[in-house]
Amino acid sequence: MSAVYLYIRVSTDEQAVKRYSQRSQLDRLVLYCKDHNLIVTKTIFEDYSAKSFNRPEWNKLFAELKLTKNQSSLILFTYWDRFNRNIMDAYKMLERLQNMKVSIQAIEQQLDFSIPESKIMLAMYWATSEVENDKRSRNVRLGMQKARLEGRWDSNL
Repeated sequence: MSAVYLYIRVSTDEQAVKRYSQRSQLDRLVLYCKDHNLIVTKTIFEDYSAKSFNRPEWNKLFAELKLTKNQSSLILFTYWDRFNRNIMDAYKMLERLQNMKVSIQAIEQQLDFSIPESKIMLAMYWATSEVENDKRSRNVRLGMQKARLEGRWDSNL
């Protein structure tokens, strides 16, 4: 039987806005596992940005998976943007995981990787997340520039 890992990630600005709270993710993942007769090996909670895989809890999980290399494992999360928000990094990590016999799946945006066209949907999910991050970053930068031009400094920006 495969080891099943629940990966729950939030970044503080998204918690309340998009139902990404850790409790909400956990409830949905546990229900999914119950409905699919999956036994959870470990639950990982991460409060860190998904702009890269340089995340403390992800690094611990990845190190653990390396130790159990060639043992079938499954990492579940709610949406693809919980995995990563950088399309190039995400594809590289997907390849590394697949080489280690680790599967990944977003339970709210399920893809069947045996169907080649699923790659198109995966690209859309990851690209959309990256673009959303880029737009948010641009808007913050523009807001800070505007504040400076008006002689204000907002330490919250």
